[in-house]
Amino acid sequence: MGKLNLPADKKIAVNLGADFDAQALWLGGFNRPTPSSMSRGEFGAAVGVPRLLDLFKREGISSTFFTPAHTVDTFPEITRRICDEGHEIGHHGYYHENPTLLSRDTEKRLMDLAFKTYKKVLDLRPVGYRSPYWDFSDNTLDLIEAAGFSYDSSLMARDLVPYRPQRWQIRWEEGNVAGPASKVLELPVSWYLDDWPPLAYTGTHVGMGDTEIVLRRWKDIFDYAYKNQPGGVYALALHPQIIGQAHHMVMLERLIEYIKSHEGVWFASCEEIAGCWVDDDNDRRMMALPDARGVEPMPADYNWPDRRA
Repeated sequence: MGKLNLPADKKIAVNLGADFDAQALWLGGFNRPTPSSMSRGEFGAAVGVPRLLDLFKREGISSTFFTPAHTVDTFPEITRRICDEGHEIGHHGYYHENPTLLSRDTEKRLMDLAFKTYKKVLDLRPVGYRSPYWDFSDNTLDLIEAAGFSYDSSLMARDLVPYRPQRWQIRWEEGNVAGPASKVLELPVSWYLDDWPPLAYTGTHVGMGDTEIVLRRWKDIFDYAYKNQPGGVYALALHPQIIGQAHHMVMLERLIEYIKSHEGVWFASCEEIAGCWVDDDNDRRMMALPDARGVEPMPADYNWPDRRA
C-alpha cells in the first residue's frame, strides 16, 4: 500500500472536518421538513459554523467542510465565510440524499445539480466527495471517478490510513471477488470519530452522551494513531448543529489542546492530505485488476428480508 509523504517534521495528519448539513440533513436524511427540525439545521448555520470558524481561526487550523449544495443555496453567506477563511468545501450531495435509494440517472443528476450550485454561489468545483450516507450505490464509485474527484471520504476499509477503494463482486456461497481499485483516493471515515452517534438526539436515536466518555474515546484513538501509525490520518466528522452546542465546543477545545501537546501534528484539509499520497506497486496492481462487481441474488432458501428491495 502507498503512503503519505507528510511535510517535513510532521508525524501525523489531523483533519477536524465538518459535515455542514444544516437543514438538508433533516430532508434527505430523515424526511422531517418540520419547523423543529428546520430550526435545528438553522442552528448549525447560525451558531455552530461561526463557533467552529472562530475556534479554528484562534487555533490556526485549516479544515474541510463537506457541505450539501442545498446548504450552500439556503445559507450562502456563512458558506462563503468558510471559503473566505481558507477552508475547503467538499461535495456532499444536494439535499443529503441516500445514494442507495437512487437510480444512476437521479444520482448523477443530483451530483451535477450540486456542482452547479458550488460554481454559481462559491465559484469553485470541489475536488473531494463525501457520500451523505457514508454509503455508495452500485454506481457511486463510477460516478465520482467520471466527475474527476481526486479523493472520497465515505468508506471504512481502513481507519487511520488512506487507501484505494476496491469494487467487489458479492457472492453468497462462494468468496467475494475483488475488482479493480479506484483512481480516487479514499480518506476513510469512522463512526467512532463522528459526533453524531454519541451526541445527537433524533427521537428514535438518543445519543446525548457524556462528553467525558466521547473525549476519552477520541483521545485514545489519537494516541493509538500517534504511537502506531506513522504517517497516518486522524479525521473527525463534526456536525455544526451537534458539535456547535456550548458543552460540545468545550470538549472540542480540550481535544485540540491535547492534540497540540504532541510534536509533529499537521492540521490540514482533506485536499491537502490527499495531495501527499504516493502510490506503490501494489496500488498500481490493484488498480489493474479485471473488472468484478455486482451482488448475486440472495439464496432462495435463506429467509432474511432482502434489504436491497
